[in-house]
Amino acid sequence: MSPLPLWLYLPAIIMGAIFLFSFIHEPRHLYNGMLFNLFALAALLTIALAILGSKNRLLIAVSLTLFVIFVLVIALIVAFHLVWLLWNAWLVWHREGHSLANMLTLGIAMGLVLLELAAVFGRNWVPTWLYAGLSTFFILAIGYELVALYNFLTILVLYNLYRPRHDRDYLIVLGAGLLQGHRVSPLLASRIQVAIDFYQKQKQKGRPAPKIIFSGGQGSDETLPEGRAMQQWAVAHGVPQADTLVEDQSKTTYQNMKFSKALIDRREGNKAVKVAFFTNNYHLFRAGVFARAAGLKANGVGAATSFYYLPNAVIREYLAFVVLHKRRHIIAGVLITLLAAAVASAGLIH
Repeated sequence: MSPLPLWLYLPAIIMGAIFLFSFIHEPRHLYNGMLFNLFALAALLTIALAILGSKNRLLIAVSLTLFVIFVLVIALIVAFHLVWLLWNAWLVWHREGHSLANMLTLGIAMGLVLLELAAVFGRNWVPTWLYAGLSTFFILAIGYELVALYNFLTILVLYNLYRPRHDRDYLIVLGAGLLQGHRVSPLLASRIQVAIDFYQKQKQKGRPAPKIIFSGGQGSDETLPEGRAMQQWAVAHGVPQADTLVEDQSKTTYQNMKFSKALIDRREGNKAVKVAFFTNNYHLFRAGVFARAAGLKANGVGAATSFYYLPNAVIREYLAFVVLHKRRHIIAGVLITLLAAAVASAGLIH
């Protein structure tokens, strides 16, 4: 067995170092997902070369078997993606209601069905050159979105693994809609409970109790501000009212962060404080991005969300990021369109 040349390890080492430096310095950047995936790709290629170079038949056979199993699992997911999307859409509609926000997996499933039907029958309906151009456009567009979505999922998972220390001065709980205009929903209760658990654990470590800020304004269909309802729920579940504060003007996640920071600044002035925020796991990274935009140096903890609800919620979060970074997506769309037009033009000429 001959060891790999030292230089073959360099891409993985360099990409790993770049990712770690970037993520530790500021975990709330979307490009950290891309950096991690580049590191993972380089590391996997290095491992594959090392296994092949070992000449160990058993090791090679086991590794190849695991790789084949992985490929088969991915193939099964791709083969049954429509079934899974439709099943998830039915489950969300059945348990969460028939709102537009709960139709995302259904909408994607219907769009994919239409695309697959168009791919099967379109060749008979449109000229060959136009079919080639349209095929190029949809293949590249879907591929681009899948890569972007995968990078988003990567940083979402990584950011959920990043936990603040139990030495905070303030904990911010982000609001969500109230049931019947006055009751804390199970989803919102999970956010509050995670903050209470953090609060209690920090006290158990012998450190000063943080102040918990409940952030959320009053919607048009609500009889009291979300922040006030959240405070009442927390007090009823054992948090001393003296350790709670209410921010009751915010309507968006950005305002949650901006107005909570203003409340902290009014209390602390220029004093440096340590802050953490709490929301649901699918919403955690976007909340972190808005915290950074509001000038709040804080990272968060995500409450668990029912597994059946995660696909719909994560897709909604991804679409929100598409809107936030619409310029880069527009540029990518224009480039894909130009390339597809070039393919169509080449087919027309020939």
